[in-house]
Amino acid sequence: MTALRPLILAAAVSSGAAAAADLEAGRQRAAQACAVCHGAYGIANAPDAPNLAGQPAFYVASQLRAYRNGSRRHEVMAVISRTLTDDDINNLAAWYAAIRIEAHPPGK
Repeated sequence: MTALRPLILAAAVSSGAAAAADLEAGRQRAAQACAVCHGAYGIANAPDAPNLAGQPAFYVASQLRAYRNGSRRHEVMAVISRTLTDDDINNLAAWYAAIRIEAHPPGK
């Protein structure tokens, strides 16, 4: 349990940040910076871009921060993430997390 404590704390802190985030600002920033590849509602247009709709805010925020600080590398994301403030990242993460998606297994 002690090993999980930092992860639980990080999730709690990030979920608090996501709760304080501005969904409309996230939607607008996504339209400016993300929609070309990741789609207007987080369903990717580009074949090498992941879907972001429905992803947990903690995951989206942590990945954007990793691109921004260089610990995760991708030519395009490195350029885009450098323009994002912490508020932008929290707002984007909240926006994508708020989009509801459905999964249907094959044959259903």
